[in-house]
Amino acid sequence: MSRRSGGIRMQGARYCRIECLELALIEAFGRVRHVPRHAAIASHRIPLGLLLLSRGQLTAEQLRTALAAQRAAGCGKIGAWLQELGFATEGEVTAALARQWSCPVLRNGLGKIGASHFPSIPEMLLESFQMMPVDLVEATGTLLIAFSEGIDHTALYAIEQMLGYHTQSCLVSPSTLQKSLQALAHRRVSKDVILDRVEGAAECAHIIGSYSAKLHAEEIRMARCGKHLWVRLERLGHDAVNLVLTDPEHHDNSPLSPAIAFSPV
Repeated sequence: MSRRSGGIRMQGARYCRIECLELALIEAFGRVRHVPRHAAIASHRIPLGLLLLSRGQLTAEQLRTALAAQRAAGCGKIGAWLQELGFATEGEVTAALARQWSCPVLRNGLGKIGASHFPSIPEMLLESFQMMPVDLVEATGTLLIAFSEGIDHTALYAIEQMLGYHTQSCLVSPSTLQKSLQALAHRRVSKDVILDRVEGAAECAHIIGSYSAKLHAEEIRMARCGKHLWVRLERLGHDAVNLVLTDPEHHDNSPLSPAIAFSPV
């Protein structure tokens, strides 16, 4: 670990020995995992169905029918059922969702979504939160993130911590977001390291320490993102490498070995 750079920085400290770094990582995991998780779904005064009803885009009978279908199935969001039954369009549901979250709807600029010049956010997290970066204003350091299923503020906070940008959010239709995620997957060769079913904090720390030494990382950044831990290895003169770890607290207690998918850098 000893190099001319003097070790690896993490959370304001510098570590020159792998043993010290791994101990610090274990402590950091404990702090990150026990940060209170605010509900991703906000409490709205007007439910989506009633909002469409109040705007004359839905009848009371149609709303009752959709709610009955949702209860009978025991799953699904009311917006999806309204579209399935032909009572509302995707655009109407997206616009109503945007009014609930008090944010704008992205109606144009489709070609910008998922552009390669945006900062690298792990594709697993983009899929998990159904989000995509859509615009970057370098002058103000602002990154616009589009969601299709509601705004997740824990994800926005993680992006701010990891990338150093201020974030703003907007809504986009699910079909548009899916097309953009698919296009991004075809256009960008992923260098993300995915660590699933790890056995505990010590195992996570050992793996991250090993990757940090192998990739000659200069700095380690870490943030909780839903059930995932997002680790970013900053490298001098090279692109950063993202590691995504599924939080061991979200797994059962079966003794499973880590499953690692790694694309060589």
